[in-house]
Amino acid sequence: MCGFIGIYGPEGVDVAVEIYEGLLAVQHRGQDAAGITTFTDKFHVKKGLGLVRDVFNERNMARLRGHIGVGHVRYPTVGVGSDEDVQPFHMVFPMGIAMAHNGNVTNFLELKERLKVKGVRLGSSCDVEVILYVFARALADRVKSTQKIEPEDVFAAVKVVHEKVKGAYSVVAVLADGGMVCFRDPFGIKPIIFGQKATEKGLSYACASESVVLDVNGYERTLDIGAGECVYVSPDRKVHQRKLGDKPHRPCIFEWVYFARPDSMLDDVSVYRTRRRFGISLAEQWKREGAPQPQVVIPIPDSSRDAAASFAEAMGLPYREGLVKNRYIGRTFIMPSQGARTSSVRRKLNTIPLEFEGKDVVLVDDSIVRGNTSKRIVQMARDAGARKVYMAITSPPLVSPCPYGIDMATKTEFIATGRTAAEVAGAIGADFVMYLEREAMNDAARAGNPKLEKFCNACFTGEYPTGDVTREMLAAIEGERCSSQQQITLWSS
Repeated sequence: MCGFIGIYGPEGVDVAVEIYEGLLAVQHRGQDAAGITTFTDKFHVKKGLGLVRDVFNERNMARLRGHIGVGHVRYPTVGVGSDEDVQPFHMVFPMGIAMAHNGNVTNFLELKERLKVKGVRLGSSCDVEVILYVFARALADRVKSTQKIEPEDVFAAVKVVHEKVKGAYSVVAVLADGGMVCFRDPFGIKPIIFGQKATEKGLSYACASESVVLDVNGYERTLDIGAGECVYVSPDRKVHQRKLGDKPHRPCIFEWVYFARPDSMLDDVSVYRTRRRFGISLAEQWKREGAPQPQVVIPIPDSSRDAAASFAEAMGLPYREGLVKNRYIGRTFIMPSQGARTSSVRRKLNTIPLEFEGKDVVLVDDSIVRGNTSKRIVQMARDAGARKVYMAITSPPLVSPCPYGIDMATKTEFIATGRTAAEVAGAIGADFVMYLEREAMNDAARAGNPKLEKFCNACFTGEYPTGDVTREMLAAIEGERCSSQQQITLWSS
């Protein structure tokens, strides 16, 4: 899970500040590293480990000149995250291109070896570097005789990427010779949004991993780039759009469950309204199944707030903010190690005992992954005086690892693996746990856009839409992630 923004502004306008503002808006998608690359007559680069506010300052921002550029915040799915892996990546030969992405290339190691055979040695363990090389080579082969990039050349190069690069990815690239390219994997698993705005000097174009990035910079959201689709803004400022495949659209449902900001629109579906529908559906399920009757509803901030509010309304119960969040602590879900996640819970959350004392409380959360964080929160509720602690979860049990760019857990780490909801409740110390049924979750998102027939539910079902995820691949991912956790532990000790 990462966040990005690309901007192609009018001549004479520096876009770095807008890119910076966009990265702040998607800081929730990656806390490990940030980078911006712009272009004039050469590429200007500033990248580093840490939050956006830590990487950039007035001095280095002043050097990021140019009316075209791309920015990125990173959350690594494998590895400890080094300087060499910070996006965006750029090259000057055979084409001048800067690129950033969100997602994960499932055949990264295979492609890396193929490039090695051809004499290309990658300088990082970041999979966007593979996409960059495949795209650049395909584009260079198309234009080597004319030295002029046409829309058909761009579409052909992206089609080569679709054929060779497997997995889930949304990509933005800016070309040194002019133009911006935005595309999505054949199944459209990772979101990408495109927009424009009028300025005194002409139209400015932007694409991003979430619509909120466009909002904060004053861009109108004009389209959600579809599955297997490419948008190319050429140097003459014309927008060229082409669908390059016929695979079924399978957007990741977890974007609406957890990842995206509530004020974002993804695939023309409001994140906020979807989470509201999650809460209503869960309340209906709670009543239908005769679950224990709580006295108060308390959200586990922040991503469950909207669902908790609608859950309370549908249940006819009071909604209370019983857990106070320290907003200067990052999202525990994407902390690099279990130790970091566990130790951050107490720093991140504190209780208001008055809302817990002597009450049967239902805590609403978006998911339970490993269970360690949930266990700590349940205990905090009991320490605050709660008589009973129930948990209402706005997604089904997580049981399968995600090879598409979400380092949520390996199969052996999921607390729901081999356990019933009652057993999960026992493991985390809760009196009762209810998960939202899978189809109810999908229906809640689909209600915002009936054209979305199905979603990627792989983390709940183990059914991977790309069709190329094997047991061997999952075993390799699990081994690599376990090794990475060991590296992180050693690195941070």
